Amino acid sequence: MSQQYWLKLLYCQGYIAKVNKIKMIINKFLSLLNRYKTDLPTFTIVGVGPGDPSLLTIAAVDAIKKAKVIVFPVSDDNKKSFAAEIVKKYTKFKKNIPIIFPMARKGFDPDEIWFNAVEKIVKFINNDESVVLLCLGDTSLFASSSNILRIIKNNYPEIITKTIPGISSVSAAAALNDFDLVKKGETLIIKECPSSNSELTSLIKDSRGNKTVLAIMKVGKRWSLVREILKNEDILNKSLIALSIGMPDQIIQYASQYKKDLMPYFSLILIRFD
Repeated sequence: MSQQYWLKLLYCQGYIAKVNKIKMIINKFLSLLNRYKTDLPTFTIVGVGPGDPSLLTIAAVDAIKKAKVIVFPVSDDNKKSFAAEIVKKYTKFKKNIPIIFPMARKGFDPDEIWFNAVEKIVKFINNDESVVLLCLGDTSLFASSSNILRIIKNNYPEIITKTIPGISSVSAAAALNDFDLVKKGETLIIKECPSSNSELTSLIKDSRGNKTVLAIMKVGKRWSLVREILKNEDILNKSLIALSIGMPDQIIQYASQYKKDLMPYFSLILIRFD
């Protein structure tokens, strides 16, 4: 074959290489552009507040209205979802998909729970359907939804994700009783109720001397023991209990007034030492 033939072949190959490179650049550009399109399916975690539908944010309602699929947590197959009840006005004609998030993790593999949930969500996204995952309270406080988001971001980076915050039970409880969560020069600690009596006692003693306000969450079955510690520290009248905030059976009163030995799962105590 002639020299001219080989020169033409090399020229064509070089041309093809350039075209392929241009195509790759265009594809990358389109991929970036897709992130700014509003018509692509998205995965959105929506904080729905503590229980009162009137506390839903405008952004939360808008996201729910736009989504085709609403995913919500339930503790088992036979229980209702508090989060789903809050938004039921907006979800009547949508795909409502419960996902089991066991409250008691004993006997369950947490990763298996989260990955199973992600698998369901991704199927809807791949079917060009936007998904909203409902989160009781705020999306940043003790929210199981953060595990779902982590897995999706790590394993499906192409999926567009959004997070819409909600009003937390801590903020709602404080507002309902004109309770200052934190003032200038103070510290606020939000903590799940310690399982150890000594840990809770130390926390209270340390906070008393450091201008620290305490928000102790998920008191529940530990209430009788917690009450004894509050009594020993002489702060029953400074400890505001808030139970099932925003729900029909809501209770807000000081610990000295609460006479029952148990509290519901959705329970918290706000403590000021001034």
